Amino acid sequence: MCHVCVINNVKSSMLSRRDFFRKSAAAGIAATAAGAVSARPALATATGKVVDLTHTFDGDFPTFDGKPGILYTENVNFDQSGYQIWELTIFEHSGTHIDAPLHFSKDGTSVAELDPQNLICPLCIIDIKAKAAEDPNAMVEPEDIEAFVSANGEIPEGACVAMNSGWQDKIGEAGYRNDADGNFTFPGFSKAATDSLMEMGVASIGVDTLSLDPGNSADFAVHTSWLPSGRFGIENLANLDALPATGATLFVGAPKHRDGTGGPARIMAMV
Repeated sequence: MCHVCVINNVKSSMLSRRDFFRKSAAAGIAATAAGAVSARPALATATGKVVDLTHTFDGDFPTFDGKPGILYTENVNFDQSGYQIWELTIFEHSGTHIDAPLHFSKDGTSVAELDPQNLICPLCIIDIKAKAAEDPNAMVEPEDIEAFVSANGEIPEGACVAMNSGWQDKIGEAGYRNDADGNFTFPGFSKAATDSLMEMGVASIGVDTLSLDPGNSADFAVHTSWLPSGRFGIENLANLDALPATGATLFVGAPKHRDGTGGPARIMAMV
């Protein structure tokens, strides 16, 4: 489906959901979301090793719309003033970044309002590299979660569950974003999987790709269900191969600009 068609479908979905949110009691929604994601499990016992899960952000980093995610304008020149400053123009959803609930709900939680209790949390990594090697639009499915739990134990409430598809290896190539025909092509989560994670009390999800949904998604089903539930997502994670499936503590350096729908973030893990 073309980019315009996808966006039109999403707008239609968002409009249809708007009445639901208006008719729902705001206090009830807040209480439900808080109860689902506010659990504070014990964090991993760390050795002190820190892994940076953040890509270096510049104007060449791939973006969903293909436009540069950050623009630099010299504000103060060192040779003239003895110090230097850049004026930055940044698009919220570019680089390694946060998707806040407000991104896909009219009155959702902004990035500045994310609960700090959910910004330091256990990290669980589901590896689907074998699937993604065969299907570039592969998804984390409920059976992948079941296999993870069978091998590693229960996913803690309040955790971040990240998909490792191996897509980082495509950074610098057109294939990180598109196939040879120009279609969006990259792995993501299935809605069935994120519905299961909601039931487990997971607070956030992360991907090593451009989107929480797979590239061939026509309806952004994960975005339109996960984010309005009060949870957040992280896109374009780096270096997931450097971490174990469980045992790391995630530190989410979320931006804090008022009314933000998300924004570039510094994401790190300690093991």
